[in-house]
Amino acid sequence: MNITILDDYHDTLRTLACFSKLAGHEVTIWNDHVQDVDALAERLKDCEALVLIRERTKIRAPLLERLPRLKLISQRSVYPHIDIDACTRLGVIVSSSQHVDTPCYAAAELTWGLVLAAMRQIPQQMNALRAGKWQIGVGSSLRGKTLGIYGYGRIGVVVAEYARAFGMKVLIWASAASLARARADGWDAAPSREAFFRECDIVSLHLRLYDSTRGIVSAGDLASMKPTALIVNTSRAGLIAPGALVHALKAGRPGMAAVDVFEDEPVLDTRHPLLLLDNVVCTPHIGYVSRDEYELQFTEIFDQITAYLAGSPTNVINPEALKAAGKRS
Repeated sequence: MNITILDDYHDTLRTLACFSKLAGHEVTIWNDHVQDVDALAERLKDCEALVLIRERTKIRAPLLERLPRLKLISQRSVYPHIDIDACTRLGVIVSSSQHVDTPCYAAAELTWGLVLAAMRQIPQQMNALRAGKWQIGVGSSLRGKTLGIYGYGRIGVVVAEYARAFGMKVLIWASAASLARARADGWDAAPSREAFFRECDIVSLHLRLYDSTRGIVSAGDLASMKPTALIVNTSRAGLIAPGALVHALKAGRPGMAAVDVFEDEPVLDTRHPLLLLDNVVCTPHIGYVSRDEYELQFTEIFDQITAYLAGSPTNVINPEALKAAGKRS
């Protein structure tokens, strides 16, 4: 089968143990990021199975309609970047494991890395030291402070568990079902959404991005946070109302942010508003980017290709496409 992998920035996948699952196939790997439809159509003209690394490239109808040989898209997690209706119409099967019961330790660990970096001003202190300065300010400790976790899913659960080691109080705000799970696990639920943002010293977002969660954190929510508070986003930038975070940080509530995600990625403009603020720690969407996490994710992704070739596709998002798939046989 002709398989193409997009956006493998560091040419990592061929070095993973699970890559052996693609032995015997013709595999093309692209290490750069391209979104231009014409360029992608040329790259993918012979592709039968397309492997995506999360949401790095948008796969929409204008591109799909130019890929007559494409039969399968295999990836992991949510799929707002894929035009599922167009895939179904064209008989392209989308297999995407939702791994709802699998913790993402890599993302949880990075969350805490960002918390510590922001609260102790680690990047700023490093930059000052390199510039010949010694101690540019006084940071804040975590013990005794309140961590607010917005969303109690597979990552939020792990982040909460790690908070015990830092001696923090944990407050959860989430859907009714998630709040019930949090209480069953021994955590306190915030008495209200307003109290959650008002009382927490650190708020960490751990929600999936759907239409219902887009912009779920409003400018008003941010404005109600303490001037000493930190907001952390390792989930999706779209969870915060457009432009609200930069405005809030300039206004001083909350006083700090740590972000791993941006509205448009990759961010290559050094003048991006968040990169220009001294009270922000930024990383380039590396929450899940670890060799261990890649091994886990791409084992599933490559297994989905194997299952398709065996005639029993798994984790199919658009089962209706199976009826139209014969058109591309």
